[in-house]
Amino acid sequence: MGLADLHIHTIYSYDGTASVPAVLARAKQIGLDVIAITDHDEIRGALQAFDLAPEFGIEVIPGIEITTAEGDLLGLFVTENIEPGRPLIETLIKVGEAGGICIAPHPTARGMGMKSLSAQTILQAFRHPDACRILIGIETYNATVLDRESNRNAQALLAECPEIAQVGNSDAHILQAIGLGATEFSGCTAADLLDALWVGATDVRRGTQLSSARMLSTWAINYIVSATARVTVAYAF
Repeated sequence: MGLADLHIHTIYSYDGTASVPAVLARAKQIGLDVIAITDHDEIRGALQAFDLAPEFGIEVIPGIEITTAEGDLLGLFVTENIEPGRPLIETLIKVGEAGGICIAPHPTARGMGMKSLSAQTILQAFRHPDACRILIGIETYNATVLDRESNRNAQALLAECPEIAQVGNSDAHILQAIGLGATEFSGCTAADLLDALWVGATDVRRGTQLSSARMLSTWAINYIVSATARVTVAYAF
């Protein structure tokens, strides 16, 4: 049985705190087989992780968390930036044209500036003749979301679309959170995971959920410590 965490941020995200090598080392240490780096509207960290992955003995899916007009969207198996701010359906089609697939992260979640897709918007995309071939999964467990009700909402949404893959992720912005939410699948490679996602044959593993106070305090400390590194990559070309 393979284990994947498909929603991880690095210092290439404006709110990430961990370097790419540190993320890879942590993922290997805790026993993940596959991870996806999904920085906010930024692909460089994912591409760096993909290149470094063999040194750490872990497989990396390049990805990006795209800001759409209706809310955030995870694009996986993409190697280029996808223009943010566009309508969801248009964005889904663009990801498909780039060879990728998409997952709806933290559906309906609010608070701390989160931009989440509504249940109605997700259902509309699932029923769209073109978009439904790209949006193939729902994040039914997000280990670090502050709006805990959103995980229950995602489960209810899955019940309306039982053929869709369910995914568990950490949405880690700190090293300590990586793997606290994960996706189980048969096999151990990214290709095996993709096959499982297409047919909805994935399951969710729930780790220990950190308290909001602990998570926010740990993130704040790490955010301050990583400020120089984050600024450096932000202005690197």
